[in-house]
Amino acid sequence: MIQNLPLLDRRETVARLLRDRGDLLVVTGLGSATYDVAAAGDDPRNFYLWGAMGGAAAMALGLALAQPDRPVAAITGDGEMLMGLGTLATIGAKRPANLSVIVLDNERYGETGAQPTAIAHGVSLTDVARSCGIDAPDDIRDMNGVGTLAERLKRTDGPLFANIKIDARDYPRVLPARDGAWLRSRFREAVLGIAP
Repeated sequence: MIQNLPLLDRRETVARLLRDRGDLLVVTGLGSATYDVAAAGDDPRNFYLWGAMGGAAAMALGLALAQPDRPVAAITGDGEMLMGLGTLATIGAKRPANLSVIVLDNERYGETGAQPTAIAHGVSLTDVARSCGIDAPDDIRDMNGVGTLAERLKRTDGPLFANIKIDARDYPRVLPARDGAWLRSRFREAVLGIAP
């Protein structure tokens, strides 16, 4: 539980993760994770999952398996990750070396009224990931840890799970395109060079 421990600025954290991203492909979770990735700079290698709560890690897993030579990251929130816990078991079984799952953990369901998640009641996503056989360092609580994670995202020695403790502040929404067909075509062209 957060209580009096240091918390990171969500926008600053995501911007640092993506600043020198190299070939990293990114799948975003519902709501704040999408807004934060878009605020860090829209990129055709970002795939925004609008309204697919619980699906970011699963989508990133499929992408990592299909593109084994490219680093792939799911960036999502703790509420969404709780809805997709089964995906962590599949990641542990499949062991894609190029996959990272990053959780922006504010212990709240930000899109539905800031109700506390199970994390606020003592559940540890880091422990769940570890029990699935995924490398999961201790929760990240400072920008040095974020910088170390940013460098690790470019490597293919995973799978990796990272839980970042962020503040629960509400930030202005930065809305990327919402047209699913267009986003799919743009992403496919960026990844495969196949024009729509």
